[in-house]
Amino acid sequence: MKIQFLSFALILFFACTPQKAEQEKKELPIAIMAYYVPEKDYRPEFVPVEQLTHIIFSFTNVIDGEMKFRDPDDAGPKLQQLVMQKERNPDLKVMIACGGWGADGFSDMSYTAENRQKFVESAITFIEEYQLDGLDIDWEYPGIPAAGTGAREEDKQNFTLLMKELREALDKLDRPQTLTFASAGWKFYYTNIELTEVMKYVNFMNVMTYDQIGANTPFTGHHTALGWIRDEDLKEYPVWEYIQKRKDQMAERGFTWEPRSVESIISYCIEEGVSREQLVVGAAFYGRAWKGVHPESNGLYQPNGGSYIGWTAYQQIRNEFENINGFVRYWDEVAKAPYLFNSTDSIWISYDDTVSVKLKTRYAMDEGLGGIMFWQLGNDTKEDNGLLDAIYEAAQSGD
Repeated sequence: MKIQFLSFALILFFACTPQKAEQEKKELPIAIMAYYVPEKDYRPEFVPVEQLTHIIFSFTNVIDGEMKFRDPDDAGPKLQQLVMQKERNPDLKVMIACGGWGADGFSDMSYTAENRQKFVESAITFIEEYQLDGLDIDWEYPGIPAAGTGAREEDKQNFTLLMKELREALDKLDRPQTLTFASAGWKFYYTNIELTEVMKYVNFMNVMTYDQIGANTPFTGHHTALGWIRDEDLKEYPVWEYIQKRKDQMAERGFTWEPRSVESIISYCIEEGVSREQLVVGAAFYGRAWKGVHPESNGLYQPNGGSYIGWTAYQQIRNEFENINGFVRYWDEVAKAPYLFNSTDSIWISYDDTVSVKLKTRYAMDEGLGGIMFWQLGNDTKEDNGLLDAIYEAAQSGD
């Protein structure tokens, strides 16, 4: 009986293993890009590189006009270990990101040809030292002094020159190099860059379709919505009066304000002349939460009493909030996005879950886009059926 069972088990093993291996090697129809900040207990062998096409190690900064790690003794070995994980996925592109929220130095660095040359040379040296496959420029934002960063009108043209010179230098390397940049998910950003000119030099534009509503906003709302939210969808909610004020403020500056989402900004970029295959949509592996939220409509588009958590990783959302501890999950058909509401504690959370990231992945495929990216991989749950699992499965299955 034991021999028969063993024989049967061996038959199942050899019958199933090749099929699984074949599935794992199936070429993905779109790019799956992970921004990645090494975790405190960094164990590169557990980074799920098999499910990715690109992983973008974050961050270097502009330091004394050059691209550098702030702490090379710590970050350098971690990046080297990550590059070694290509043994598990030889097709993986390991890239480096420069910048991030509040990262200064871009405006001064790009201001003169000499400054740009110094930066470009340092970036090439860095890429060759670590044997990388590309570079992501995360300048937040050209021409906009966000988080106290330096900005000037000339940033608009200088950003184009920077990306052109990076492209030319990268093309001289022995290995093909991917050049990307992180763009905002709102229209005002695109008035400060030469969009179609910049796109001549990059492989992808990673559209940050998250943080579409801030922690200090006095009304709740989706920070990473997929669905196109229009004015008529909001008129029945208390948020409408606030929106009207925002519209008036933007109109005084010569711009039109509208609700933000993946579908609306991707449509805008395509209308502006960006090739579909260069557009990469963003998913959020974190949520934003508000307290003191009015209970009408389960807290959706309601006044709040301030930020409950500035942001929280998806793994915490799953472990502490998602349909537990008094929180109930709801789905917004218009925004194509989930949210959580605790009516007892009056706490409301906007986030991406496995359903919404699958929809974003399918949207990217259906629209012929370049792919999907997310900030950031370390925030995902370490359990089965996490956000990356959902994205990967949707990309492989095509449905």
